[in-house]
Amino acid sequence: MAATTHTVTNQVPPLVGYDVFAADRALTEAVERHIAPGVLPEAREELGALGRSAGSAQAQEWGAQANENPPKLRTHDRYGHRIDEVEFHPSWHRLLGHAVSAGLTDAWGRPAGHVRRAAGFLVWTQAESGHGCPLSMTHAAVPALRTDPVLAAEWEPRLTSHVYEEGLRPAAQKSGVLFGMGMTEKQGGTDVRTNTTRAEPLPGEGEYLLTGHKWFCSAPMADGFLVLAQAPGGLSCFLVPRVLPDGTRNVFGIQRLKDKLGNKSNASGEIEFDGTWARRVGDEGRGVRTIIEMVAATRLDCVIGSAALMRQAVAQAIHHTAHRSAFGGLLIEKPLMRNVLADLALESEAATVLGLRLAAAYDADTEEERAFLRLAVPAAKYWVTKRCTAVVGEALECLGGNGYVEESGMPRLLREAPLNSIWEGSGNVQALDVLRALQREPQALDAYLQEVGRARGADHRLDAAIKDLLTELADLEAVEARARRIVERMALVLQGSLLARWAPPEVSDAFCASRLGGDWGMAFGTLPHSLDLASVVARARPVAR
Repeated sequence: MAATTHTVTNQVPPLVGYDVFAADRALTEAVERHIAPGVLPEAREELGALGRSAGSAQAQEWGAQANENPPKLRTHDRYGHRIDEVEFHPSWHRLLGHAVSAGLTDAWGRPAGHVRRAAGFLVWTQAESGHGCPLSMTHAAVPALRTDPVLAAEWEPRLTSHVYEEGLRPAAQKSGVLFGMGMTEKQGGTDVRTNTTRAEPLPGEGEYLLTGHKWFCSAPMADGFLVLAQAPGGLSCFLVPRVLPDGTRNVFGIQRLKDKLGNKSNASGEIEFDGTWARRVGDEGRGVRTIIEMVAATRLDCVIGSAALMRQAVAQAIHHTAHRSAFGGLLIEKPLMRNVLADLALESEAATVLGLRLAAAYDADTEEERAFLRLAVPAAKYWVTKRCTAVVGEALECLGGNGYVEESGMPRLLREAPLNSIWEGSGNVQALDVLRALQREPQALDAYLQEVGRARGADHRLDAAIKDLLTELADLEAVEARARRIVERMALVLQGSLLARWAPPEVSDAFCASRLGGDWGMAFGTLPHSLDLASVVARARPVAR
């Protein structure tokens, strides 16, 4: 039927054709702050190119197509031969290839590599989060492999390559490879020391055959995996290649792919090992210690990934309300909507500033910064990832019923939001990790207190919050039941200190008044009305500069 009855007006144009990096003032300022002047022009240029690509109609279409066409498991070929391959939509490969070519698996060996990569990861995954897992695993495998110089020399150049080559072939025949990880088993979950996968030594130095399973295997289409198994000397770390040097397939049975809440474009699988060839990484019995740096790096990516989801959700909400009229004016100009948007923008900026500060600590690589990361990474992972779901849900509501419809893209963000809080250890695991550091590594607390202490005197509410936190930390007896409370407070104090030092006064004032001063309700949009909320919203608006 011809649409002749009326003219449709008051519609919001799509948020497309913009530079995702340049439009994010919190991120661009963090990059300028943490990257040395000699490297900054090159970093700005590469991030600007990535930002323009991420905001393009093409990348947004790739993201939608990859999400709408999830991977498929092909266990056998037409002749009945076992192949255990995962088939992806071409758009997923395009997203991943663009990311690899932009250096999102290359942080460990170039100047300001971690800040550049973190900023790029935050920008590019706003197009679609599902391909972030193999990027994260490949990047994070480097420090674990460095425990074995021979393995590192062989694999690190391939892991940090800017060339993406899909398909299973011997690693020596590829210009670049991807890595995955397998720790979790059916009977143990997070308690990896109860793993039952066995590793039987072979005559060759460091060679083993594995028998067992992995209940969650990230990126099962990757070229290699770091896994944990019980060797004669205890729980150990192993490198499992998908294809052996002679071109034959390693035994790597993909039983099925997980049907997940979100993260639809990415494959997560259940794996069976049955005489699977592996090479030991590190010493027998020290598997957790060997793989822990990989876990820490992926936990930081959980923070960055959540910051990316929050930023995209807030950008969409502000963009929508800046173009949609209701009750006689633009929604963004209504005091109550402005309060909601400002509240969301605070959460987004705090997550971005914290994530980039952690990346800068990796680049500095001093003893003090390593101690700081020991506490700050699990605390940030605990808090930022938990805030993500609340932020995205509220941002969706800013679009009203339109936000609840798939075409808006907001439901995809909301389904993705809980993932980073669960991946690499859920909330209780992070909280207990912080407690262990507090009890066993006093230098970690010293480094944390030095960091937040750099903002002393900048805001009286921050000073009071630091004092209250010290009181809370003075008694660590029977502390487990208070762990979440303590870690939440540590994360908020750290975010407040960073914003007090680096954010505009209207941002730090609003954050400290609400998150630290207690002048805040139980929902977003309950900031004190006397704050400069219009400036907070204007700062977060995604417009080209």
